[in-house]
Amino acid sequence: MMDKNENKAMIEAVALLAKEKNIGKEVLFSAIEEALKSAYKNNFNKEYGVPASTPNVRVELDRVTGAVRLYARKQVETWVVDEATEISVEAARKIQPSYEEGDIVEVEVTPNNFRRVAAQTAKQVIVQKIREAERGKIYDDFIEKENEILTAIVHSVDPESKTVYVELGKTEGALEMAQQMAADVYTPGERFKVYLLEVVADRRLARPGAKYGPQVSVSRIHPGLVKRLFELEVPEIQSGIVQIKSIAREAGSRTKMAVYSSDPMIDPVGSCVGPRGQRVDRVVTELRGEKIDIIKWSADPSEFVANALNPAHVVSVFVNEKEKACRVVVPDNQLSLAIGKEGQNARLAARLTGWKIDIKSQSQVDEQMLDAETEATEEA
Repeated sequence: MMDKNENKAMIEAVALLAKEKNIGKEVLFSAIEEALKSAYKNNFNKEYGVPASTPNVRVELDRVTGAVRLYARKQVETWVVDEATEISVEAARKIQPSYEEGDIVEVEVTPNNFRRVAAQTAKQVIVQKIREAERGKIYDDFIEKENEILTAIVHSVDPESKTVYVELGKTEGALEMAQQMAADVYTPGERFKVYLLEVVADRRLARPGAKYGPQVSVSRIHPGLVKRLFELEVPEIQSGIVQIKSIAREAGSRTKMAVYSSDPMIDPVGSCVGPRGQRVDRVVTELRGEKIDIIKWSADPSEFVANALNPAHVVSVFVNEKEKACRVVVPDNQLSLAIGKEGQNARLAARLTGWKIDIKSQSQVDEQMLDAETEATEEA
């Protein structure tokens, strides 16, 4: 066994580690007991008749004094066949007169020369358990932050997969190529905000060859990143007066965000834009110049669709509730603006509202109406 000074040092070390690493004392004590049990079974089992393969050894560690006792559990038998797991009735009654055949007796088997091997083995396993506890705590901390934003610092870039590995405080984050913005600069030390997608308990499952520990998957293109950035910048969103109803995003290019105010005196769009555009500018800067259209949400589909096509001016909207589709009429000089470059404005508006949108110019509608009238006249 360990002497009194070693016992005291061990108890003090456990208390210090528990405080510094924020790990429960019982976790550490249990780790020590397992270490001592392993040390005994691996180094003394033959001498004391306890096979390493049998789980009949119990370690008792005094949480106050640090004193250690090892016990082998044996069954009381009239005729002993296996001394490693059985004890005679006569021997058992020397320990306690009331023992009968079939009872379980714990026999102390603490070796006199157990201290050196036990201390070495215990130290190794304790360090391992502490690391595991720390990793578990890191995992627990980050799993609570899923769908939140964090500040990331570029650590390295995998030349083959193009995955960017970033530092997120106590652990590592992986920004895969599919989650990256083209405008970002991925040089060591570069800082930016990321959206936490998923936490993996063992990064070796996601990254073969990596060290054991939790890994966090992050994104720069997720619409949630825009939402969280505005929540940080806009007090009215934090208080719940202004709500973000929906977001449609093509990362690095353009985002449309629909907002609503529960207070008629509060302008939701103005709140998000901020004085002299300061609030939205800070978000745009973080997103490396990505354009952001903030539009007013409405329960009226016609009004909502018209707002979503901003900056184009809409003349009228015809709604088909059954098919959740609508036809939008815009002035001739607004058609290309409503559709947007390569159809982006119309595409984002459709995703933002959840409605199919067919955009026509005023002259196209007039022409269709004239054709219809001519056809009707001819038929008549």
